[in-house]
Amino acid sequence: MNSVFSVAQASLRRISAVGRKEFLHVLRDPRSLALGVLMPLIMLFLFGYALTLDVDRVKLAVWDQSGTVQSRELISRFGGSRYFSLRLMAASYGDLERAVDRREALIALVIPPDFANRLETADSPSLQVILDGSDPSTATIAQGYAEAIILTWSRRIVIQQLQKKYIQKSDLVRSEAAGEAGGEEGTTQAYRAVRRGGPDEANERIRPDMASPQLEIRPRVWFNTDLVSRNFIFPGLIPVIMMIVAALLTSLSMAREWETGTMEQIVTMPVRKWELIIGKLAPYFCIGVVDLLLSVGVGYFVFSVPLKGSLLLLSALSLLFLVGALAVGMLISIIAKSQLLASQLALLVTVLPAFLLSGFIFPLENMPAPIQAVSHIVVARYFVTILRGIYLKDVGLAILWPQALFLLSFAVLILSVAVLKFKKKLG
Repeated sequence: MNSVFSVAQASLRRISAVGRKEFLHVLRDPRSLALGVLMPLIMLFLFGYALTLDVDRVKLAVWDQSGTVQSRELISRFGGSRYFSLRLMAASYGDLERAVDRREALIALVIPPDFANRLETADSPSLQVILDGSDPSTATIAQGYAEAIILTWSRRIVIQQLQKKYIQKSDLVRSEAAGEAGGEEGTTQAYRAVRRGGPDEANERIRPDMASPQLEIRPRVWFNTDLVSRNFIFPGLIPVIMMIVAALLTSLSMAREWETGTMEQIVTMPVRKWELIIGKLAPYFCIGVVDLLLSVGVGYFVFSVPLKGSLLLLSALSLLFLVGALAVGMLISIIAKSQLLASQLALLVTVLPAFLLSGFIFPLENMPAPIQAVSHIVVARYFVTILRGIYLKDVGLAILWPQALFLLSFAVLILSVAVLKFKKKLG
């Protein structure tokens, strides 16, 4: 027991000695320190402010050929919505085309001249909605907004027409009954006839497609009730930043020793391979912890991203992910033996998979099956799922254990490969 304790104590001394040397090296290299602290901050603010998936204030142009109360009421519905910003009242179709070409409008609404007349005669008028398909995502969302506004307005018009027809029917029945019976008795019969027929009788004369809907949808959004895209993006941004920064920093660690010629001293040190690697990872682990605290703090205090889950669980799983990301950089550094090649490899291995295959922005479910299969080996994918689960859904380890197990396995595997790959010899 005492011998095991002595061996562990000796290992800790050797790890701390290597770690202290690496700490001094990082502190003497302000570029590495700035890369480790300032780069995450810049990325956080840049992505936090610039990257949004919300489609609000879509620029709208209208060509109102009707110029009636009904057409102006419909236009006011668009103008009063927060989803549209009325930028142009066009005088011709050419004005609409030029506005769309110059991107002064992303959506254009054409109201025909007989719009009001066809509404009065219950003959459904046709509206033309022109969308700028060069931005398909915005066009699809704007189309949904426009359809919702038109549907709501149409439903109100249908109800008004139903009420109007019912009143006309009531007046007709009342006058017929009064004519047949005469006087007060006629009025009473008319009242009973109307009560007997009621709205159903009036509705018989109204076309089936104008009938009011029988089902009412009452949507309820869970977790991100206001559908703010920032609450979805920010938890996914943290794994991307941590992956890139951690791998970039450690990818230069061993490669720098080879380039500066100090590797000879390291291989002659009485320290085991795994002790050397853990000691060299120590300062970058501390920088990663600082980056994590900055990310969580900026998200909460600057961008008001709510953290509904456990901060303790988030911290524990984040540290697990951090170890795996640092190990990736260390493995690259051991293989490359050149700072330039190591930094390029780190960018290639971390940036592209983290951005494209982690589900950070692009839904993995919409990707081809082979790409989805490749994404299963991208560690950032699992950490994105973990952070979104903790941030937005307040889920715990009972649900997130598969992702946590993958993070643990990944960290152990990559560290083991790095230790096996590192040779304490020159040449």
